[in-house]
Amino acid sequence: MRWIYISPHLDDAVLSAGGLIYEQARSGAEVEIWTMTCGLPAGELSPFAQALHFTWGFPIPADLLAARIAEDKKAARLLGAKTVHFDFLDCIYRRGKNGNWLYSEVFIPPHEDDAELPEQLAEAISARLLPTDQLVCQFGIGSHVDHTLVRRAVELIPRPVLYLADIPYLFKSPAELEPHTARMTPKTHRIGDPGFWTWLEAVSAYKSQLSGLFENRKQMESQFQQYWSEYIGIRLWSPL
Repeated sequence: MRWIYISPHLDDAVLSAGGLIYEQARSGAEVEIWTMTCGLPAGELSPFAQALHFTWGFPIPADLLAARIAEDKKAARLLGAKTVHFDFLDCIYRRGKNGNWLYSEVFIPPHEDDAELPEQLAEAISARLLPTDQLVCQFGIGSHVDHTLVRRAVELIPRPVLYLADIPYLFKSPAELEPHTARMTPKTHRIGDPGFWTWLEAVSAYKSQLSGLFENRKQMESQFQQYWSEYIGIRLWSPL
C-alpha cells in the first residue's frame, strides 16, 4: 500500500503531516506527496500575484516555481517520501471565463468559474492511483480556496479518504477543527522525537514561504511543539 498525501501547494502536506510521513517511510511504507498547483503561469501576473512574488523574493514566476519545487524535493528527501508535481495553476494565477483574475485574496469561497476544477483535479489524481493506495487529504481549515477545491476533488474519487488538519491554519483558527470532524473518527499516529525534529527540519526547507507563515523560527517551533506534544503524534480522521 502506498500512502498518497494530496497537497494543494508546495508545502502543505509537509507542514501538516511531515512527522507522520517520516514515521511511515522509516517503517518501510511507500509514501508520496502529490502537489496539485505546480503549473507555470503564462503572460502577465495580476497585481495581487505580483505583490506576493515581491514578498517571496522571486519576481519571475519560473524562478519561483523552480525554487519551490527544489524546496519540496529537499523536504521530501528528509522525510523519505517521493514527490509528484501536477501542473494546475495556483489560485493567484487563475483567470475566469471573461479573462479577469479570479482571486485578489485566497481565504474565500471558490469562484463560480472554478466550478469544473475539482473534476479536472480528480481525473488527474485518479489516473495515477493504484487500487491499494490510501489517500490523505486536508480538511480545508482556514478556507484557503485551493484547499477547498482540492478536498472537493478528492471526495469525487470513489475510494476511502483519511483527513488531517491543515497546518498552520489550525494554529490560527483552532475552533474550525470541530465542525470538520463532527462526523468523523480520529486515530492518533505516534511521532517520536526524531520524527518531530525531522518534521521541523523539513518545514524549514520551504525558505521562500516561512516568513508568510510564521513570525519567526521561535514561534514556528513553539506552535509545532504544542501541537505534537498533545498526542505525541498527530491524528487522522475517517468518516463514520
